[in-house]
Amino acid sequence: MPHGCKHWLIALYLAAMLASGWSVPASAEGTLIWLLRDLPPLTIFEGPGKGQGALDQLLPILIGHLPEYRHQVMHVNRARGMQMLREPTLTCDPSLLWTAERARYIVFSRQAFVVASNGITIRRSQQGALAAFIVDGQFDLQAFFDAHEARVGAIAERSYGAVIDERLKQADTHKLALHYGNDALGSLLQMQRLGRLEAVLGYWPEIRYHAMQQGIAADDLSFYPIKGTAPYQRTHIGCSDTPEGREAMERINQVLLSLPLEHVQQSYAAWLDPAMREHYLRDNPSFFQDSPAP
Repeated sequence: MPHGCKHWLIALYLAAMLASGWSVPASAEGTLIWLLRDLPPLTIFEGPGKGQGALDQLLPILIGHLPEYRHQVMHVNRARGMQMLREPTLTCDPSLLWTAERARYIVFSRQAFVVASNGITIRRSQQGALAAFIVDGQFDLQAFFDAHEARVGAIAERSYGAVIDERLKQADTHKLALHYGNDALGSLLQMQRLGRLEAVLGYWPEIRYHAMQQGIAADDLSFYPIKGTAPYQRTHIGCSDTPEGREAMERINQVLLSLPLEHVQQSYAAWLDPAMREHYLRDNPSFFQDSPAP
């Protein structure tokens, strides 16, 4: 049987087990809890793409290479996920951005995946009113916070990357609407549609998917990268920084070196809009060059 076929048979087998609520057998090392957020197109909980995200495909393969653990998958929101990673349990999240603050209690893997960076979306009808903050196709978030009495929607305890995170830390709290619950992005987009927010942060394919779920036409929204940010962000697997978590991370790093990522990258790219997809696939070979550990 071809090597790639074996991987996908493993993936299908494990995906079926996880979907039915079973745990993956064998456990000399104990139970490893995987925390998944609703983060299209990486992980998709609801809608026509349910279970078809890029990490929805990658995680069963990763689990198949770690037979020494019993694996449990939990769906959580961002705030609950970060709380669990602070607890002394063997808990891992497969889609984290590295930050210095998180590194105090999370051990991070080598680079696991590369995604198009977070940005900001506004209502197309508001483009004229916000034109002063859009320069060369980028949105000046700092100028927006400094000069505009408006509110920006964001998901609580989520990292959007170093530049955006710093802007959010410096912003007046009354200019931010932080959502802690489930379906956070969908709720923020509804608030934007009702005029309670002028802008919402997130990944563009994530925003488009949740907008569709909320009955909001993607053509009614405009997305802009944030001034000062890189076009891509490197994501990592993160585990609770305990002896068990560090031991698991050693194995995870070994597995990441051998995983077949090409199909998963193509799956992610398929969710991007045509222009973003072209750039992502063109730049793909450079993602794995000069990528030091966090």
